[in-house]
Amino acid sequence: MGKLTTHILDLTCGKPAANVKIELKRLSEEIILVKETFTNNDGRVDAPLLAGEELVSGEYVMEFHAGDYFASQKVNTPDKPFLTIVTVRFQLANPDANYHIPLLLSPFGYQVYRGS
Repeated sequence: MGKLTTHILDLTCGKPAANVKIELKRLSEEIILVKETFTNNDGRVDAPLLAGEELVSGEYVMEFHAGDYFASQKVNTPDKPFLTIVTVRFQLANPDANYHIPLLLSPFGYQVYRGS
């Protein structure tokens, strides 16, 4: 059985982004909140977001609460953050595959990709 994981790196200071709120939602007839969690000191979550029988094929949205994170880091940015929530919409096609979604984050931009 496969699993879904993530990892966030703060490009501003070159370190993992700790204590970032992540919401995972499944899209079907309606939007279903599947999991809400926070990253640990390594910028990862302590357990896979989905694993085994929980990982089903379908379309998902992962929301990374970047604005709250950068506010907590006291980054030298304007009063209001440019990025508030980074939203990644993706498909999980094969429940037996491993999916890793790394996020490279800065106050003014981001990059996301399917990792290994």
